[in-house]
Amino acid sequence: MAFDILALLVEDDARLARFTAEFLDQNGVAVTVAGDGEAGLRAASTRSYDIVILDLQLPRRDGLSVCRELRARSAVPILVVTARSEEPDRVIGLELGADDYLGKPFSARELLARIRALVRRARGQVGPPAEVLTAGPLELRLASMTASYRGVALELTSYEFSLLRVLVERAGRVLSRDQLLELARGNSDDALDRSVDVRISKLRQKLGEDPRRPSIIRTVRGAGYVLACEDV
Repeated sequence: MAFDILALLVEDDARLARFTAEFLDQNGVAVTVAGDGEAGLRAASTRSYDIVILDLQLPRRDGLSVCRELRARSAVPILVVTARSEEPDRVIGLELGADDYLGKPFSARELLARIRALVRRARGQVGPPAEVLTAGPLELRLASMTASYRGVALELTSYEFSLLRVLVERAGRVLSRDQLLELARGNSDDALDRSVDVRISKLRQKLGEDPRRPSIIRTVRGAGYVLACEDV
């Protein structure tokens, strides 16, 4: 299963969290589960996520407080999922920065649809799915899985193409090795931490980068890699 979305699920009901994570995992959403508000904030500070799915009734720190702090430091889409059905709770959650609200009990398929819609909106992907992705002179044609840079075709393996696609879709955003592995997952032989470094090195070579001073795919020490929009 190749993952297209990285989600943080902050939910103290372990059984519901497990079932939700399993369903989303089967549908292209890689899920990290945090069981309380403090754990959710710690998880959000150590990795970048495409979306946060947040319960309001949490131990250690309530969901509204978590929502407020997340929004103060990040533009990540926040989907509030809670048993609180009163209008004031919904209004407060949205006013604190939540992007959408889904009451419990909920349909897993509706949850998935809302997640996809929020992530598409955050990525600027409105309307029909894009057939071509661009970042400056870098162009990826999704149907044929081909790419070019400054008009010159790039000879990429399928895994290299997937890796480059992840970077282009999230240009300007630092992605850890784990995130790249999850989002551009290939076969089991590719699922090694060092393989990301090797593939990035090969991508840089094919883009004609100076290996000593790469400017397109940059290394962020201790964090991962980023496609530098301003230098593409």
